[in-house]
Amino acid sequence: MSLKTYLNILKTGVYLSFISVFLVFKNLLFPYITSKQIFFNILVEVLMVFWLSLIIKYPAMRPKKSWITFGLAAFCMALFISSILGVDFNLSFWGDIERMLGLFHVAHFFLFYLIVITVFRSQRDWRNLFIVSVIAGVGICLYALLKIPYSTIGNTAYVSGYAIFNLYFALILFFQRRDEEKTKHQDWLVSALYLVAAFIMFLVMSVTNTRGAYVGLSVSFLLFFILYVLYGQSKKVKIYSLAIFVLMVMLVALIFMFHTSKLISSMPILRTIARISSTQVTFQTRLISWKSALKDFPNHVMTGTGYGNFAITFDKYFDPTFYNYTSSETYFDRAHNNLVDIASTAGLISLLAYFSIFAAVFFYLFKGKKQGKISTNEFILLICLFIAYFIQNLVVFDSLATYICLMSVLGYVYWLNVNEHETYPASKGLTNKDLAILAAAGIIILTITYQYNIKVWQMLTGTINGQIQFAKGDIAAGAEEYKKALSLNTPLDRDSHSSLINAINSRQNELAALSGQQAKTIVDYAITLAEANVKLNPADSMMQMQLAQILNTAAVINHDDKSKFSFYSDRALEAIDKSIKASPGRVTIYFSKAQIYITRNDKDNAIKTLKYAVSLNEKYPESVCYLAKAAVYFKQDAADFEHMNKCLDLGGANYLDQVEFIKATLNYYMKKNDQPRMLMLYERWTNLEPTNAKILVNMALLYAQAGEKDKAIAAADKVGALDPSLKSAAEEFIKKLKTE
Repeated sequence: MSLKTYLNILKTGVYLSFISVFLVFKNLLFPYITSKQIFFNILVEVLMVFWLSLIIKYPAMRPKKSWITFGLAAFCMALFISSILGVDFNLSFWGDIERMLGLFHVAHFFLFYLIVITVFRSQRDWRNLFIVSVIAGVGICLYALLKIPYSTIGNTAYVSGYAIFNLYFALILFFQRRDEEKTKHQDWLVSALYLVAAFIMFLVMSVTNTRGAYVGLSVSFLLFFILYVLYGQSKKVKIYSLAIFVLMVMLVALIFMFHTSKLISSMPILRTIARISSTQVTFQTRLISWKSALKDFPNHVMTGTGYGNFAITFDKYFDPTFYNYTSSETYFDRAHNNLVDIASTAGLISLLAYFSIFAAVFFYLFKGKKQGKISTNEFILLICLFIAYFIQNLVVFDSLATYICLMSVLGYVYWLNVNEHETYPASKGLTNKDLAILAAAGIIILTITYQYNIKVWQMLTGTINGQIQFAKGDIAAGAEEYKKALSLNTPLDRDSHSSLINAINSRQNELAALSGQQAKTIVDYAITLAEANVKLNPADSMMQMQLAQILNTAAVINHDDKSKFSFYSDRALEAIDKSIKASPGRVTIYFSKAQIYITRNDKDNAIKTLKYAVSLNEKYPESVCYLAKAAVYFKQDAADFEHMNKCLDLGGANYLDQVEFIKATLNYYMKKNDQPRMLMLYERWTNLEPTNAKILVNMALLYAQAGEKDKAIAAADKVGALDPSLKSAAEEFIKKLKTE
């Protein structure tokens, strides 16, 4: 095979990698992540066979020494050491399905970088690569603007990060074109298209509304004009740059000063900038996670808890005040700050290796600028790009979309420094030893492709098939689909295990409808999966809690056998205590423990457990409502409604999810003539039974008594629409209200 053929194959493969950002296969678990990463992995692995053959046959094509390459290699090695010494090697190395950012996947991005720096050897090559990237970026951003803000990437933060890279790629292409001689009309047209592309990348920020991206991009724009003041080649450019910089600073100041004005509120981009504040919910919850990392850092300074194992740290120091900001997304598997995440999970060694990559980048940029290898425009744009990327990652972390772009731009800086040109060195010819090495490498790579990508794909597809059967109400068929999928024994089975366990735990009534032995067999299978997850990391609070929950389900299924009931229930208590030990401040774990006690009909310990849960954060309505429900269940008389009062007053009516319970509670408040709380319960009841006209009749009357005419009229309107027999009465009621 000729050198040109090798280069064409590898370049085409690199171009194809940008297709990955569009892939979303709904038949896979976590399709926005797995569809992209598995495709990318397989593509890189196939390309590696050709790359190895190329550099063996043509030694002159091998990458030159570079501090960027050394930094990336050191970073991967540091992550590997952290993974070996960490608390969960499986999670560190293989990652999980939801993120697919284990060392295995990070290594693929490094291999992608090696391929890129090997085959992209001329300005024309790099222009083509950036054009392909920008075209993909335009596609992603247009889809975000016209269809769904998270586009095909699945997360608005990742869309923003991807847009930042491609915005600067488009500007680099524009300035490269502008610096060349323009003798044809179409040159200007191409330049205009680059600016349009950059504008689309900027415009997408109006729908993604990710504040980290706004801050990163804004700082990079300010830096852009500062650098032109410092490095501009003409006095006029420096003056204009300084003026624009001052105007931008004034604009930002005015936005914050008049953040409530109608003008700013009417413009999405300005509105989002105005809302940047340390009091924002997302900032506060991330601040809690960063504090957790800071507390734990002295325990694992050099190598961390194990790359990718931030959940262990977050759970260990979980602050119950977290629930004051949100009751959802309370499990952080990442610090949502790239530096904190690396320092916490991979340690100081990995953090320094990570910094070394960017130290090398800036060294080469300034060196290249000084030597005249890099134009002023590219020098400024590349610095601004890295600054924007770095700042955005202070509130988020990388994904496949940003990793591909990052490896590409790192490769470009490498090329600017090495300044290689497209050459065609002679082949040295392949010896028998070379052929043997290539054959062995090919077999190893293809084995990896099958074992750790294709089989993972099959497992994920099987998991979705199981979920489809569960959705149809066929638990037995669903369990069988899971068994087929998990018989492949991939290193990424953890999330599939969890999805089956959660599905069974939430379907106790459906399990009870099966034959006794069939239900027990399914639950016992789920227990083996939960135990397998716990074995990977016994200190994982969530895994221990899932084990406790499925053991409690097994106790319920075996209620007719006292010996088995006690066996499963005792094990459930043991597992839930381990879960609590791993995360003592997480309120919701105590709910599971209380449920185990309720299953055992142990009133005192159930109430005691829930009271302790309430004491962790008395402002959190779910724990108060759980205690209220348990108190009513055990008929504690006065105490039950004391807790219920607090539950409703904290706005916790939505945590009441059984109509019969709401009815019983309403009877109590009717006797007390407690109209405000009665309304809360009726409003919740209507959410559970939206077509029940009788509930709306009572609601309309209560609203009228409370003087809330508009709400009373709206409720009466719904009554007439739902029940024609009540329409005339509803209209009369509305007429009477309007005349009062």
